[in-house]
Amino acid sequence: MLGAMSTRCPSAPSVVFDLDGTLVDSEPNYYEAGRRVLARYGAPDFTWQHHTRFIGISTRETLTALRVEYGIEAPVDELLAAQDAVYLELARASTEVFPEMRKFVERLHQEGITMAVASGSSRAAIEAVLVGTGLGAYLTAYVSADEVAHGKPEPDVFLEAARRLGAAPGDCVVLEDAAPGAAAAHAAGMRCIAVPYVASTAADPAFTAAELLFRGGQSEFTAQAAYDWLVGARPS
Repeated sequence: MLGAMSTRCPSAPSVVFDLDGTLVDSEPNYYEAGRRVLARYGAPDFTWQHHTRFIGISTRETLTALRVEYGIEAPVDELLAAQDAVYLELARASTEVFPEMRKFVERLHQEGITMAVASGSSRAAIEAVLVGTGLGAYLTAYVSADEVAHGKPEPDVFLEAARRLGAAPGDCVVLEDAAPGAAAAHAAGMRCIAVPYVASTAADPAFTAAELLFRGGQSEFTAQAAYDWLVGARPS
């Protein structure tokens, strides 16, 4: 684990979580939803390897790119509605919260630290996951990429999350599993705790620039280590 720790400060920063791949292991559901929808529109060869190229990118932007790649004539909004419907069905049936992330969220809640979610998913998908997993009891502020002008790696979702929390960007720390999200955090002027979903991407410059990097991803992340760093990190 790599990271920088500075002098303890009396008030911890606000925390903004990415959702998919960071708080919850929803990527398998997103892959399955995408696979089913693309097959329906004449593209049956969408693999997990193809899916991993788009981890950290909003669903709309992913489908925009895949529509061109596979020569699909249907409009993006139609594809998005179809994928959201399948994903919501899967998400409501089963979405796993990473155990140490749940511990971290619960610890931050106990300490009165303000938190939000900033995700590339639709608002309906965010709500379904937060309600279904019980995380909605702790994470009441959330922003979808559909609500801002640009998705990650642009900083829009994180800046809007800070606005909704009433926090300055420099007083926020982002947790991210994907390089575009880590890049977006820094573009927003926020520090980043990086927990790569795909461990082989840990050498990406967006991750190596993170203030705290768990190179092994979720298998290495612990709520205690993240909390100790957080309360010791002085706002910029």
